[in-house]
Amino acid sequence: MFRTTTFRLTAAATVSLMVLTLAGCSDSSDETAASSGTTETAAPAEPAETQTEQTAETAAEQPATPAVEAPAADGTVDMVAVLEPGPLKEMALGDEDAPVTIVEYMSMTCPHCAAFHAENFKPLVEKYVDTGKVRFILREFPFDPRAAAAIMLARCAPENQFFPMVDVLFKQQRNWATAPDGREALLQIARLAGFTQESFEACLTNQKLLDDVNAVKTKAANEFGIQSTPSFIINGKRYPGNMSVETMSAIIDPLL
Repeated sequence: MFRTTTFRLTAAATVSLMVLTLAGCSDSSDETAASSGTTETAAPAEPAETQTEQTAETAAEQPATPAVEAPAADGTVDMVAVLEPGPLKEMALGDEDAPVTIVEYMSMTCPHCAAFHAENFKPLVEKYVDTGKVRFILREFPFDPRAAAAIMLARCAPENQFFPMVDVLFKQQRNWATAPDGREALLQIARLAGFTQESFEACLTNQKLLDDVNAVKTKAANEFGIQSTPSFIINGKRYPGNMSVETMSAIIDPLL
């Protein structure tokens, strides 16, 4: 959890952001490799011809390298309820009639979320969203006031700048998420998106917007079991943690 003492929206805003006590940004897909610890004794040397024949036979018997397997879902949720209109306009990419809908819950200060958007988001959009196979919805799940402030700024930007603003904020996450003066660091980024000092302050003191952001988070936690970021709901199945495009393909392709 990043320090929040130097970045305050309002007293009420800070309190409202701490309504839920949840685990911090996490990636439950991390794995630890373990050594088998076995040892082998070398067999007596065989004639080269025999070795070649056996090698060819062994290679022929070996199965092809298996494709990436889809991870087990963390749970099932009611997709109709997930897609019910909320207090904020849905920020989505892709065809509403696409056979697969992905809802990502993310926190702007979460490094795992930044990694997903840096490494996997664009290839996923190109492969599935741009081809009409997937509708991708991005929703806020801020873990701290700075995360809330950042997504509020993205919401206050012109609608067609929402995803580009999110992209820039993730790319510069290290510059503002842990800066001694988070407000000033965010202001410098916001200026590049056309914010003035006045519009910047107006956005961050918009209590209704903050309440709506928190409402999205609260519903996700209470009704859909979201506990960490990033978390994805894909056609009613919940998957926590950053996933590669290959892993997501293993989930998506059978649904097409």
